[in-house]
Amino acid sequence: MANNEINFPDKKFIVSKTDLKGRITYGNALFLSMSGYQERELIGAPHSILRHGDMPKLVFELLWKHIQDGKEIFAYVKNKTKNGDYYWVYAHVTPSFDDKGNIIGYHSVRRKPTAKALSAIKPLYSALLDAERSGGMIASQKLLDTQLSQLGKNYDEFIFTL
Repeated sequence: MANNEINFPDKKFIVSKTDLKGRITYGNALFLSMSGYQERELIGAPHSILRHGDMPKLVFELLWKHIQDGKEIFAYVKNKTKNGDYYWVYAHVTPSFDDKGNIIGYHSVRRKPTAKALSAIKPLYSALLDAERSGGMIASQKLLDTQLSQLGKNYDEFIFTL
């Protein structure tokens, strides 16, 4: 398997939509191109098909909690392509609502992250992943809480400062 980093242009956006279970219902051309999958392979597949093994589970737990609570979230995510390459994104994930205010799915717009942001995120994610491997999600959450406390910020404030 390849394990090369691939990039996309600064001014381009990767867009996808999922249903309530996280199954892909839409992906724009850049989403398809970056993933390496054909549209027919992605539509109906779980979005986790793109999950890279270097991603801490805690980040996805935070993401799902926010959007299931009807709130938006910004997060840095390392995605895996069909052939094993990877790419980093700065994701803005929001719930989609029907006319009665019920959540009917999720929408994600991703842009290329800055090198400065990734220089902070990569060591943090590595430490969170190590904590998860040795002590599970509780250890990972404790580590993140400690890091944020030392910075005097909550998760959202930390992400916005990168």
